[in-house]
Amino acid sequence: MDALICSAKGCRAPAVWQLLWNNPKIHTPDRRKTWLACDDHRESLSRFLDARGFLRDTVPIDDRDRLDE
Repeated sequence: MDALICSAKGCRAPAVWQLLWNNPKIHTPDRRKTWLACDDHRESLSRFLDARGFLRDTVPIDDRDRLDE
């Protein structure tokens, strides 16, 4: 199973958050893309997405998300 790693540039920390987003200009309203974030980068990645109107939800990663199916 591959580790879930933070999406911040250059970060190799384990991800503990899912930032769910979409670009309303190109995605349907129900489409969700995911960036992963560690605790240190959750706020900066969220601010980046929110400033563009893309951020839809932030949820913790739990053990079910870490399963390799």
